[in-house]
Amino acid sequence: MGDLFINFISSGVPIEAYLGVSLVMFFAGVYGFLSRRSLLMILISIELMLNAADINFVVFNHYLYPGQMEGFFFALFAIAISACETAVAIAIIINIYRNLTSMDVEGLDEMKE
Repeated sequence: MGDLFINFISSGVPIEAYLGVSLVMFFAGVYGFLSRRSLLMILISIELMLNAADINFVVFNHYLYPGQMEGFFFALFAIAISACETAVAIAIIINIYRNLTSMDVEGLDEMKE
């Protein structure tokens, strides 16, 4: 699997293409985070931003240190951490939904009472 990805990156695609995809993904996540009212959509936007950062880890590792795998391992570690974070966040969102029957951000003020 790792060799397949390394061959894909080495296929002559310039670094700017990968950074462009990562930039679009990151700012789509920022826009989704700032414009959405649903907690699930905000969580998905955060995950999109984290995946854009993971792409940057892998691409910069490949172009700066070809043949070394630290960027790949760091990206895998970041993906594992974000999966754990997502599980905890979804558990919190389910608890909020059970208490308020809504997942809108504006309704979170009612939980203080």
